[in-house]
Amino acid sequence: MDLIALIIVALLYLGITVYLGWLGYKHTRSARDYYTAGGEVNPYLMAMGYGAAFISTSAIVGFGGAAAVYGMSLLWLTVFNIIVGIFIAFVWIGRRTRAMGRELSAQTFPELLGARYNSPFVRKFSAVVITVSMPLYAAAVMIGGARFMEMALNVNYTVALLLVAVIVGAYVLAGGMKGVLYTSAFQGTLMLVVMLVLLVFTYNKLGGISQAHSALASMNHLVPEGLFLDGHRGWTAMPEAFSRIWWYVISTLVLGVGIGVLAQPHLAVRYMTVKSNKELYRALVPGGLFILLMTGVGFTVGALSNVYFYESIGKIALTASINPLTNQPNTDTIIPLFITSTLPVWVGYVFMLTLLSAAMSTLSGQFHSIATSVSYDLYQSRNINDQARLKLARYGTIFGLIVTVILSYILPVSIVAIATAIFFGLCASGFLPLYLFGLFWKRVTTVGATIGMVAGTFVYLFIMLFMYVRMTTIFRLSELIFGKISIVEFPFNVIDPIVYALPVSLVVTIVVSLATQSAVDSQHVNKCFAFSRKKSKSTIAEVAE
Repeated sequence: MDLIALIIVALLYLGITVYLGWLGYKHTRSARDYYTAGGEVNPYLMAMGYGAAFISTSAIVGFGGAAAVYGMSLLWLTVFNIIVGIFIAFVWIGRRTRAMGRELSAQTFPELLGARYNSPFVRKFSAVVITVSMPLYAAAVMIGGARFMEMALNVNYTVALLLVAVIVGAYVLAGGMKGVLYTSAFQGTLMLVVMLVLLVFTYNKLGGISQAHSALASMNHLVPEGLFLDGHRGWTAMPEAFSRIWWYVISTLVLGVGIGVLAQPHLAVRYMTVKSNKELYRALVPGGLFILLMTGVGFTVGALSNVYFYESIGKIALTASINPLTNQPNTDTIIPLFITSTLPVWVGYVFMLTLLSAAMSTLSGQFHSIATSVSYDLYQSRNINDQARLKLARYGTIFGLIVTVILSYILPVSIVAIATAIFFGLCASGFLPLYLFGLFWKRVTTVGATIGMVAGTFVYLFIMLFMYVRMTTIFRLSELIFGKISIVEFPFNVIDPIVYALPVSLVVTIVVSLATQSAVDSQHVNKCFAFSRKKSKSTIAEVAE
């Protein structure tokens, strides 16, 4: 370890981060500043904040490690992320979320849902789901950052984990959403530059683009027998259709995360931070470029790491990640191992800080969502002033931080990608139908939205705990109750819960809404959609600006 290089790089990074966190603190004077940054955010800040909160160590470390195992088929997730997570999200969903949020004076995702349906239950239920489930996703992100620090600095995992937790907690506590956005913009920009450097170094190390991909394509015979029997057909090919691995890649990684992004509470609130649709449209280019480089480079380098490991130590990436103490592979260590083995020391330190940036950007948004859910959506006392509510929000951040650190200790290895998919899938199954229908369909009823949300959430949880083997092996509840790891056989035990739960939620919401049309409160619905009557006037005003 080059201590001098590490100290210089770390001091520069921490100095900038602390300064931006201080700026966020300086400009946070009210609960509205803490929740939505006052609603006056620059489009570049919004795009970087959105992208950095979306793409974290779960994408670089967790999904990069998954790409090392399953190959470049994960690039379909990049396509979904850009089309769904950026273009559709910003142009259609973000525009209406921002407008309806302002019309209803909503400052959080649960408050927006509760206000749209005039339902305290919808608000509290969604806040409970966020509070309970988001620490699992946050733990996956924290594990990714801590694992890389552990390998790059050769420090104890516990020490690395606590360092990440303390740094993130400090600037989220201080700056709220403004602190999150300021630091995320810096971290996101740093991530873009370093990912480009990583791509160049990787191809240079492997002899160029053509040679690297040709070498990877020629390694099909090295696919382990177990993976081949499960459908693996090489790192440059799609898995065999409807095989175990195909279902995992398509239903869990591509669909679960690619669709689930639309209903992410900590991302939806970003739409409310800009002052007009014009800022959302301007954020499309930097947002799309960010997602393309972060996921595209991460997945490509993950797959190509097989070439490097095989040429240097005679092993594919999966076997290179085997822990000698447990004799078990850990895919979450593949990317950190590849980077620390191939890049110059100082570049490795910068990349370590980049991964920490990715972790901290996402964690800050997650802790912010947990904090607001606890302090604002669940605790709704009217006899509380603005400063007291701001203090409660910071207590909520501490709660989320503690729960996340505990989970980071007890979760198993190779968990980052699957934990991310669990949270994304659960949000999509529970929130996406009532969120989208609430924005676009005036005939959806409170009863339909409520039953659909509850049905989607519980169907997802049931399948996660009793059917889907990649998750039942983590929670072991099915084994405890029924004596077997899954209550169903192939192929039903390898299909992600979102494939079952999201259609159930959609159908239930539509059917119940159509059956309860008499319960539609037309006056309230008209209030929610008042922004549509102002559309032409606001568009002219934006153009005039």
